[in-house]
Amino acid sequence: MKVRKAVIPAAGLGTRMLPATKTVPKEMLPIVDRPAIQYIIEEAVASGIEDILIITNRSKTAMDDYFDYAPELEETLSRSGKQGELDIVRYSADIANVFYVRQKETKGLGHAVWRAKRFVGDEPFAVLLGDDIMAGEIPVTKQLIDAAEKYGAAAIGVQKVSLDAISRYSSVQISMLEDRIYKVTEMNEKPSPETAYSEFAILGRYVLTPDIFPILENTSPGYAGEIQLTDGLRALCKVSPMVAVDFIARRYDTGNLPGYLEATIDFALKNPQVGSWLKEFLIEKAKTIQNS
Repeated sequence: MKVRKAVIPAAGLGTRMLPATKTVPKEMLPIVDRPAIQYIIEEAVASGIEDILIITNRSKTAMDDYFDYAPELEETLSRSGKQGELDIVRYSADIANVFYVRQKETKGLGHAVWRAKRFVGDEPFAVLLGDDIMAGEIPVTKQLIDAAEKYGAAAIGVQKVSLDAISRYSSVQISMLEDRIYKVTEMNEKPSPETAYSEFAILGRYVLTPDIFPILENTSPGYAGEIQLTDGLRALCKVSPMVAVDFIARRYDTGNLPGYLEATIDFALKNPQVGSWLKEFLIEKAKTIQNS
């Protein structure tokens, strides 16, 4: 099972990050020195992905522009002898083969993934949600691809959350295959603590087979009146093998303000240009707050 293609659904309206996302796609909000979606694409590329499809909408042309060449800017940088800056600008355009298709109606994550049918063809593919940035030594998508290839199965990324938090996610019913890898037999979308199958929640990464497309095409609207990817996965795991990977990485939900700020601070602390300065700034700021 060679996974060469990835799909990044990025057609959401970003309502949890208003008012900034009124005009700026939430995926383009900067995490230190690059937009959030670049971290997602870099993870896909580091996992061996060659072609990436971004599911977008009519208000998100900034993403198209960002992953394209910028002739006027590049010419100015070249004339000024700013080779380092030129390399950075070119890197974002050359990082991968990036394609786009619009989700013309807001019908849910399942519908957004279904829009990738022609791009995917008859190949397995990865899905990386644009809100979730994962920080780990081994890319999370690579962890899923390895498990999918080993078991000849679709794979979903999971981690344990508290039962109080499970209602924000999809819960899975699982049985252990080996350390951190489980067989999936059932799941439900945003369950109550009483109806959750386990504390393992699906978190933003998938490796799927094309078998998902006819299922999604015939999936009725579910939670919130939208076509839910979870409902399609629930049907898929009953007819095809599926594994859950308890991935090793720190997850940041950058679609909400606390998660966005956590990611910004953590990545800034690791940045060689500003990390030392920020550490000292935060220490002094904490002292000021404690003494006030």
